[in-house]
Amino acid sequence: MGPMPRPEGLRRAMQVALQLLLCCFTAQAIAQSPLRIEITGVGTRQIPIAIAPLDASEPSRKQALTIADVIRADLTRSGVFSIVDAGTPDPALNERSPVEPLIPEWKQKGAEALSIGSTAIGPDGRLETRFILVDISRGLSLGGLVINAAASELEARRTGHRIADFIYEKLTGEPGFFATRLAFVRKDGELHSLVVSDSDGQNTQVALRSKEPIISLSWSPDGTRLAYVSFEERNNINKPIVYVHTLATGRRTIVANEKGSNSSPAWSPDGKRLAVVLTRDGNSQIYTVNADGSGLRRVTRTQGIDTEPTFTPNGSEIYFTSDRGGSAQIYRVSAEGGEAKRVTFGGPFNARPQISPDGKNMAYIARRDKNFRVAVMDLASKQETLVSQGPKDDSPSFAPNSRWVIYSSRLGERNILSAVSLDGKIRTRLSAEGSEVKGPAWGRLP
Repeated sequence: MGPMPRPEGLRRAMQVALQLLLCCFTAQAIAQSPLRIEITGVGTRQIPIAIAPLDASEPSRKQALTIADVIRADLTRSGVFSIVDAGTPDPALNERSPVEPLIPEWKQKGAEALSIGSTAIGPDGRLETRFILVDISRGLSLGGLVINAAASELEARRTGHRIADFIYEKLTGEPGFFATRLAFVRKDGELHSLVVSDSDGQNTQVALRSKEPIISLSWSPDGTRLAYVSFEERNNINKPIVYVHTLATGRRTIVANEKGSNSSPAWSPDGKRLAVVLTRDGNSQIYTVNADGSGLRRVTRTQGIDTEPTFTPNGSEIYFTSDRGGSAQIYRVSAEGGEAKRVTFGGPFNARPQISPDGKNMAYIARRDKNFRVAVMDLASKQETLVSQGPKDDSPSFAPNSRWVIYSSRLGERNILSAVSLDGKIRTRLSAEGSEVKGPAWGRLP
């Protein structure tokens, strides 16, 4: 047994331990606070909709309020809907209410659609939510959902997101994007945190904290894993290493730790492989590797720099950035290798390609008039639309419904996240008070 510490040394040790503990609690509190959402643009036409309070008895009243609030907030931030005040109908409306008598009253209030439903705690202690969507304009029901979930605030929020997705799809004809997840990097002083949240910035969870940068986030197709680049390895100062992180367990696997730089992971559509960028053989070149780190295979072979790969939805091709033609442009190549074909020709700089999940569009960063902006190209027509305003936008990522893009942007002196519809008309900003957020990736719920 070693000697007992001297009182002064013990006091100092306790002070240091207490400071470290407080730092951990402070970092956790900061990283788990939600993002603030600001709507900066709306659609040319908004659908007026009323979200009636859910009919609920006392055990489920709190969850009922949460669900309705989430539905209203989701539809509002989409920029496609305007919310008509539903008040507190008496008697309460629910999914069993006759539809026909509702039409004149809600048409007079200016609503084109009405959401009604109920919540109740079942014998098993779970929350059952029932809802229907009424088309006031046509005087008919558009169907609804029955959702059983744990009677918790988190599950009430997710129920609200699912109902908002249903409403969005029924009234716009496009899949919703609310019941999805975001991953991003949050920087507080010298601390970098890999954060996962719901699509509205709520329910934030910290997956990793490091004093070294975390970059290049990429969701697995099933929403259970994140690939990213971390510089945390102490034995290799400032060396980037590619990890795959299983969120449910916290287990991490090193996928690429070759000699030199390891960067830019991107998942294949089947979730079995990743494309990565390595300098093991000289310049940055694109390789594929199995998700467990085995089966490394080289895809591109040039004297230039090939980087920032992304798979097409069918997995047959990889789009990437290369300077092989003298400036940064986007190319595509078979996932098995071979001759690459140039995709972008407009402007002196086009980089960081991302292919939409439906395979119809490509988002990328384009330098135009000295500003770095998000561009979207229709891959069939090759028509380009600049959807962001710059001046320093980066890291575009498509929503799972292919209709929105989230990206990093610069507002004043700090980094925030911005999201924009494909036509560039509907915009939102996501920021964190006192922190910087950047490098977003948009993924599905598992």
